[in-house]
Amino acid sequence: MLKKFFLNALSSFIGAWVAIVLLGAVCVMVIVGIVARLGSSQMNPAQVTKDSVLTIDLQGEIDEIPMPVDFDYSRLISGNLEKKQSLTELTKAISAAADNRNIKAIYLKCNSIVASPATLNALRNALLDFKESGKQIIAYGDMLAMGDYYIATVADKLYLNPGGDVGLKGLGGITPFFKGLFDKIGIQFQVVKVGTYKSAVEPYIHEEMSAPARAQLDTLYGNMWNLILEGITQQRKGLTPEKINSLINNDFVFLRKADFALANGLVDGLQYERSMDSIIAASIDKKKDDLNFVSPSLLVSQEDMLAGLNSKNQIAVLYACGEIQDGGGNNSINYERYVPIIVELADDENVKGMVLRVNSPGGSVFGSEQIGEALDYFQSKGKTLAVSMGDYAASGGYWISCGANRIFADPLTITGSIGIFGLIPNAEGLLKKLGLNMVTVSTNPGATFPSLVKPLDGRQLEGMQTMVEEGYDQFVARVSKGRKLSEAKVRRIGEGRVWDAVTAMKIGLVDELGGLQDAIEWVASDLDIKNYGVVNFPSYETKVWDFLPELMNMQSKEKYRLLLSSEVSPLFFERILKVMERKPVQALMPEMKVGF
Repeated sequence: MLKKFFLNALSSFIGAWVAIVLLGAVCVMVIVGIVARLGSSQMNPAQVTKDSVLTIDLQGEIDEIPMPVDFDYSRLISGNLEKKQSLTELTKAISAAADNRNIKAIYLKCNSIVASPATLNALRNALLDFKESGKQIIAYGDMLAMGDYYIATVADKLYLNPGGDVGLKGLGGITPFFKGLFDKIGIQFQVVKVGTYKSAVEPYIHEEMSAPARAQLDTLYGNMWNLILEGITQQRKGLTPEKINSLINNDFVFLRKADFALANGLVDGLQYERSMDSIIAASIDKKKDDLNFVSPSLLVSQEDMLAGLNSKNQIAVLYACGEIQDGGGNNSINYERYVPIIVELADDENVKGMVLRVNSPGGSVFGSEQIGEALDYFQSKGKTLAVSMGDYAASGGYWISCGANRIFADPLTITGSIGIFGLIPNAEGLLKKLGLNMVTVSTNPGATFPSLVKPLDGRQLEGMQTMVEEGYDQFVARVSKGRKLSEAKVRRIGEGRVWDAVTAMKIGLVDELGGLQDAIEWVASDLDIKNYGVVNFPSYETKVWDFLPELMNMQSKEKYRLLLSSEVSPLFFERILKVMERKPVQALMPEMKVGF
């Protein structure tokens, strides 16, 4: 025992020192980075001089708002600690470029952007607004993936590398089904739900997609694809939806050479990237050596960030991005964080109204209800509330949206999914694999409910079903009140079904098609205020010592990883952990990765 004690003490001591050493390494990297940046800025200060060109690099993932960098060992070792681009920064930069006399054009560098259709559409609409200034947009890509091409079609001139291709393929999504995987490791799921189309539970209990789930996705993707085709053909004269579908279905355009894309009017010219500086200079009647390429972050950094806070008429923009959770970090909607913010905004005399920017597939029923009640309190103060929907505003995301005075959605937003389900894992099989038998002794049948190590009996499942149905009734009542629809109609359009925004507007779930700025301007109009400041919430602060909990938490995760390593691919490890840690009752839309 004494030997074991010393071994444990020694391991804890070593672990603490490892954490301190890693923390020290992070501190050194941060300090060196800051010094290097300051040094380089003094030697070569970046400025928006005359004959500047805003360069937008369409590469990697796009977040809704700037987020702190999530830390992990692999990213630290590889040095990959770059922050993702954000939609808010990109659209602000594009808007600023339209008004800045020194910005002569925008250069789109297409490098395989990764984002959902609504995010791409919002970025594309910002570029269309920019064109109204009379300034040019020039686009280039070594390869033009679907997302790149959809955005780049707004350009006055679109160039493709002679060795490249245009990856037009259509719109689709892949839904992973995990039942076989969970069967393999000995975990089963017991499900209670309301809604024929509430298919978020299917990947855990079925090996194939149900007919209703497939039908709703066929309709959803079809409607969204038609909107995308309409957007492309409006900007690329000579193209029609029929021609594009033919190029995809019959000619497999994504496998053809660049000259095929040029011959069919998909691009304006074939050029190597080294020629683009000369092409851009000629397009704005300047010399190549006079061009000054600037980044979105530089343009945005020159804005007065405190202007909104100094205003007596503030419109708050509260970003609700990620799953709604009871707890959670920066990439989730934690009601414990959001409710106090909403209450503070309600009580702040300078805040006259708010836009809730929702980009969420839903999540915890309890968390959704708490946030919804706080928003009701905000409106009870006589303040205007609008909702601006991003990629998704479904299930719990719609729960927190439906009480707003007005709902705006991007045409490619996915919304609805009015329904609730309960998903209770049973790990009895896994425990048996490990040689464990859990024996329960209790005074009442529900004393250990819900048990994650034994299957629920009939009475317990019946109780869960009653709870889920009562939650659904509450959901329906909230939508009915907020949208001024009869409960009968809400139940008809509910059933857990997801809708594209255009259809959602027709059936009364959405008021208007538009973006975040449209929602802000509507709130100002509703309040009859012309001079106002916009203030964004929540604020994110990243501190070096915030990394320590993540470092310490890795130890417990590693135990799970070792335990399941013989049965589970590392690809699915984090997914399993996430599902097991969820609360049993969820208002969550079906999982789908809609992309180009």
